[in-house]
Amino acid sequence: MGLSRDTFYRYKAAVDEDGIESLIDANRRKPNQKNRIEPTIEDAVVAYAIEQPAHGQVRTSNELRKRGVFVSPSGVRCVWLRHDLARFKDRLRALEAKVAAEGLVLTEAQVVALEKKRHDDEVAGEIETAHPGYLGSQDTFYVGTLKGVGRIYQQTFVDTYSKVAAAKLYTTKTPITAADLLNDRVLPLFDQYDLPLLRMLTDRGTEFCGRVEWHDYELYLAVNDIDHTKTKARSPQTNGICERFHKTILQEFYQVTFRKKVYEDIESLQRDLDIWIHDYNHERTHQGKMCCGRTPIETLEDGKRVWQEKKIA
Repeated sequence: MGLSRDTFYRYKAAVDEDGIESLIDANRRKPNQKNRIEPTIEDAVVAYAIEQPAHGQVRTSNELRKRGVFVSPSGVRCVWLRHDLARFKDRLRALEAKVAAEGLVLTEAQVVALEKKRHDDEVAGEIETAHPGYLGSQDTFYVGTLKGVGRIYQQTFVDTYSKVAAAKLYTTKTPITAADLLNDRVLPLFDQYDLPLLRMLTDRGTEFCGRVEWHDYELYLAVNDIDHTKTKARSPQTNGICERFHKTILQEFYQVTFRKKVYEDIESLQRDLDIWIHDYNHERTHQGKMCCGRTPIETLEDGKRVWQEKKIA
């Protein structure tokens, strides 16, 4: 049986005395309720976490002491853990939920904290967006140099809601090539699903910015009634969703394909890129905020219902 004689008879004696339940391993640790923080203090800690979400446990303990509420930093953390407030993002999430439920007027400190969260989300590739086509992100990616061809640039588009992507290769980066991506790949895709493209987010590169009367890209957006939002100067992380996609395509496509194949023209590289983009949109699951493990196309199709509801409303 794999048991010593002594163990067998101890088990047998336990069963004879208290039944088979006596063999179940019982956790002897029981919380000592006498050591738990008083409910009034716990409520004060939770309220302060929402009032000042950027403050850590030591600062919270010190500030509450000034209000006549005495609790140690470790006690603050215990309260946070019980109420899912241990991380800065958790406290911000609780603040957003309370604002949405009660319509509170935010203090200056709360506004600063929420702005920091939005900035961090943008860096991580998460941007506030309502439905597919609400906001598209576009950027230029330098691929490299092909012998006999020269420099290769990729125009990239990513829908910030569904993460559906489009990419096309060029030998130059100009307003014409930036507009050509939208005209050749992006707008036909959204027309196929009967969705509008309302706004574009780009950096302040010369291929994207200029006077509307003379700039091909700005003119193309104006003709198609697409608003144009530009990132902050010298802040590439503001367009983090494209930057994150560029990292993905570099690691999963370019670094692999350039080790397997020698390209002599841009057309053959574009064909392989198209195959990868199709797999990215239709087969590869995405862990983005709206995708939640679905493919970008599945997210776009599901998000279409959201757009239709907003359109009717």
